[in-house]
Amino acid sequence: MSSTTVTIVEVRAKPINPLLASYLAQLALHPLRTKAFTTATLCFLQEVLATHFAGVPAKKPSPDAPLYHQLLARSQIDTKALKMAVYGFFISAPMGHYLVGALQKAFAGKTSTAAKIGQILANNLLVAPIQASVYLASMAVINGAKTKEEVVKTVKSGFMAVMRMTWITSPLTLVFAQQFLSPELWVPFFNIVGFVLGTYFNTKVKQIRLAAEKKKDKDPKDA
Repeated sequence: MSSTTVTIVEVRAKPINPLLASYLAQLALHPLRTKAFTTATLCFLQEVLATHFAGVPAKKPSPDAPLYHQLLARSQIDTKALKMAVYGFFISAPMGHYLVGALQKAFAGKTSTAAKIGQILANNLLVAPIQASVYLASMAVINGAKTKEEVVKTVKSGFMAVMRMTWITSPLTLVFAQQFLSPELWVPFFNIVGFVLGTYFNTKVKQIRLAAEKKKDKDPKDA
């Protein structure tokens, strides 16, 4: 009678941080709501951090202002940061949720190289232009644009700059995610990349604006 040796191989899954696991669970159960709160929080922090990094002087409240008002001023938390949070919650997150969701449905089950390239092209030529236009229009309103002409001017002047950066970073981040990340980690990964890039460009814009204001103050006023 021959004997059979059975080898049992124990496969241990790599442990996930409890906070990340909880976030992913909420993302699966309530995707739109979770994305809305996440985007609102990141947009809020992005504005506050960019203001600090750019060296924007804090607005000094009146001496008799409430303590909480003074603390908010010192922390560079103002109405613009709150408006950015509103933009993230009500505009950016729902737009991304439905546009990217439609794109994923269109390419669901397609794993060939041609399909992956097609998904990247569709994202950069269809989804990204819509997101860029809405982003620029929203930023124009948040920064004080009052008329339709001012909003359109902002969109036209900044559209290609935003698209060039999107065409560079989007394929790279998507390829990285496809190669090295499990699907459930894609949303947190793209959130982090978007947050870092958004904070960087927001900081640069504020620095340029500060430099322009200083130059204007130094130049003699026209008679």
